[in-house]
Amino acid sequence: MKQVTMQIDGVQVKAEEGTTVLQVAKQVGIEIPTLCHDDRLAPYGACRLCSVEIKKGERSRIVASCVYPVEEGLVVETESPRVQKIRRVVLELLRSCSPGLKEELAERYQVDKTRLDRDPSFCILCGLCVRYCAEVKGANALGFVGRGTERQVVFFPGIALKTCPTCRECFNICPTGVIPSDFAVNVPRFEKQPTVFPVRLRDEQNLRRLVKKIE
Repeated sequence: MKQVTMQIDGVQVKAEEGTTVLQVAKQVGIEIPTLCHDDRLAPYGACRLCSVEIKKGERSRIVASCVYPVEEGLVVETESPRVQKIRRVVLELLRSCSPGLKEELAERYQVDKTRLDRDPSFCILCGLCVRYCAEVKGANALGFVGRGTERQVVFFPGIALKTCPTCRECFNICPTGVIPSDFAVNVPRFEKQPTVFPVRLRDEQNLRRLVKKIE
């Protein structure tokens, strides 16, 4: 594999072509915070908590380190002022859904409260449960539905009722704890069996609206 020379936080390192910035940082002992990343899963780049600033020539930009591949001459800063500002905003957004999330990082980046309205769902749409279920377990009992503010994680009852009661491994991978607290092994009983139901089942109306929208 071809080697490239790059710089990360002032340290010149050699890395294999195709390696991500996050992987190289780990190899040289530089910590980059993550949330949606898991070494067992394909890189996803959803939460942007792992954002870093890269420079090539006179130009610089912010990228997600978990999906950005290293290249010759790349200069990376993992704690530049721009990066710190972005992480503060990301943490505010995440903690508006799940107030207790990443307490140590909130303290580190001085995010003691959020300016945003609280979202009671607690699901931050990191995709860890969906990807783990598909990539590691091969079950595909979870998935995304909806777009934008209507996007949410759902179980597919036809699969979930057969596989989830004896698995439940997504409980431990969920960073917010929303699945253990709200997971319904027994699908709520309705006149018509729904094709999907939300991970966080707030009330019957939430499910009815979701099913109607899909139909």
